[in-house]
Amino acid sequence: MSYTIIGFGNIGQALARAFARNGSEVSVATTRDPESFASTANAIGPTIIPKKLADAIKADINFLAVRFEQHPDVAKALPNWQGKTIVDVTNAYGVSPVELGGQPSSRFLAQAFSGGKLVKGFNHLPAAALDQDPAVNGGRRVVFLASDDDDAAAEIAALAENLGFAPINLGGLSEGGLLVQARGKSWGQLIFKDLVKFDG
Repeated sequence: MSYTIIGFGNIGQALARAFARNGSEVSVATTRDPESFASTANAIGPTIIPKKLADAIKADINFLAVRFEQHPDVAKALPNWQGKTIVDVTNAYGVSPVELGGQPSSRFLAQAFSGGKLVKGFNHLPAAALDQDPAVNGGRRVVFLASDDDDAAAEIAALAENLGFAPINLGGLSEGGLLVQARGKSWGQLIFKDLVKFDG
């Protein structure tokens, strides 16, 4: 299984550090030339590989950590996303529901990634929280996941566990998934809730 993080701002770098902590390899890409962010990637760790977008999106699992309005540019980089899972880490705060045709932002975004499977996840935490070690006082930091594809959700839940997080599946994008999607100028009820799960 191969992984890419598309977008290398605060959230993209926080995700990269989660992979680095675990010693897992992940490609990182933006619409810019990889040389422009290679030093930042190298500083995070040797398993963080800067690549051109066209090469990076060959990965099986692609974390979309760009601004919401940039997603069509990423989607266009591949005519068909068949067989790939896209983890939507974007937040469409301030985007009018009319622009989205009244749909939840993740379902609207999913339409751009033709053939791909979409999982909403890792977006409810601010970068500063996502950046920290997910092991907290004997518990694990929660990440919420939502998808209309159960297999894709299970795949990302397994990855989240592997990275040290406690995944909680909220169900479909238009159901529990609404709790982690912004709508217009209001945030979903679970966005910014930094929770820790204790097993036992």
